[in-house]
Amino acid sequence: MRSFDFSPLLRSTIGFENLNRIADLANRGEGESYPPYNIEKLSENGYRIAMAVAGFSRDELDIMVQDNVLTVVGRTAEQPPETERQFLHRGIAKRAFERRFQLADTIKVVNAGYQDGLLNIDLVREIPEHKKPRRVVIDDNAGSPAIEHSVEAA
Repeated sequence: MRSFDFSPLLRSTIGFENLNRIADLANRGEGESYPPYNIEKLSENGYRIAMAVAGFSRDELDIMVQDNVLTVVGRTAEQPPETERQFLHRGIAKRAFERRFQLADTIKVVNAGYQDGLLNIDLVREIPEHKKPRRVVIDDNAGSPAIEHSVEAA
């Protein structure tokens, strides 16, 4: 497995302490591809994760957000032996899963819905005022040490 050196990228960044950890996660890759999902951009600040969870009921799905990680868990309900079905072909997978998504600090989960075998999770980017771009005025005296003028009484 190849390992990438991100130190040249990190030399010119400030405040990206998590970047190395996130890059390591991406570099490892997820061997698991179940259940399949789409990530859509709905608007400038709106996103949706659509996850194909055919065969799962709402009660068998759990969505958690903690420390900028969105976790979707699917648990299969135990079937009593007398209602066990015999399949000649089983093409619709229904197995327990746990899928994680790393969210940026500005992404918030706002809604989740389940329709036609798709779990839809709506997200929105909320940028706080102090993180929005602002123009900095160039002052002629910037960089000069502040000089206090004292007026002496005569």
